[in-house]
Amino acid sequence: MDLSLRETPDAVLVAVRGNLDLDSAPSLAVCLDEALSRPEPRVVVDLSGVDFCDSIGLSTFVTGHNRAEAAGGWLRIAAPSEFLERLLNTLGLASRLGVYPSVADALANRPDD
Repeated sequence: MDLSLRETPDAVLVAVRGNLDLDSAPSLAVCLDEALSRPEPRVVVDLSGVDFCDSIGLSTFVTGHNRAEAAGGWLRIAAPSEFLERLLNTLGLASRLGVYPSVADALANRPDD
């Protein structure tokens, strides 16, 4: 799995590429820790390059979301594969986390919209 972190004017963008599973989720957690360390963190996780995500990966998103929300910010999921989006919907996580079809959509949707 490859990760990149980039600051934008509206949020920190975390791009994930490859498989997100038991072995790679800890690396994502460290990356999210960095992104969420800001006051009122705003984080968009770009999943357009994710081939596979297991329950450990999903729990990493939930943990990040909870941490962001507790600090007065948010974490959003952008560009998941069709399968991953269906999985997030089935588990009831899509509405909780905020899932957007693209990074641009996730960044354009203001928290108070």
